[in-house]
Amino acid sequence: MGASRYSCILWDVDGTIADASQGILPRLREVFASYGIAAPDPAELRHWIGPPMLESFRSRAGMRQAQAEEAVDRYRAFARRDGFASGVELYPGIAELLREVHDAGVPQSTASSKPENQVVAILEHFGLLGQFTAIAGALPRAGGGGEGKSEVIGRALQRLAAAGADLTRPVLIGDRHHDLDGAAEHGIPVLFAEWGFGSPEEAQGAVGRAASVAGLRALLFAHGS
Repeated sequence: MGASRYSCILWDVDGTIADASQGILPRLREVFASYGIAAPDPAELRHWIGPPMLESFRSRAGMRQAQAEEAVDRYRAFARRDGFASGVELYPGIAELLREVHDAGVPQSTASSKPENQVVAILEHFGLLGQFTAIAGALPRAGGGGEGKSEVIGRALQRLAAAGADLTRPVLIGDRHHDLDGAAEHGIPVLFAEWGFGSPEEAQGAVGRAASVAGLRALLFAHGS
């Protein structure tokens, strides 16, 4: 397999490690129904997967801040009711790649806009928690709402550093422009997962693109297959 090109790897979760759409989309429709509002069409609603949900309720649904925060709370209540791992599927081959990276001695962390407790629940459900040196997901902000991507990436880097990881050659793997925007604030290159929820245009600025897990493996390792 060869040595890794990177000293540590940060992973987005939704659209990169896991497809949670079978859980997320019905719960979003349920939130809209609770307000008596028609949900966006399925093609539009898929764009909600990945970015901070508060941002989507504000910018895509046009809700004011207070209502958007309430809508996020309703969504999370539905997620707790269903179970955080309900409707979540791993992308084929991703569990094996996570284990290969771990076995190669490369520290890994999540860097997800999903709430941190949900990230932990999903990784525990699939038996993957032990493959990560650190876990980082969105935490609530003191003034309301959740953290943005840059804040989550910053905490992932802090936790990796605290665990003794080498941060000289980091990389983030993601599928949305929010991943690239957040990583850019930390000077971190991004590998774009084309199997996720982002459009091809969102990959602009990525140092590499992978159409499959096998393609991603080749980008991560000097002699990937």
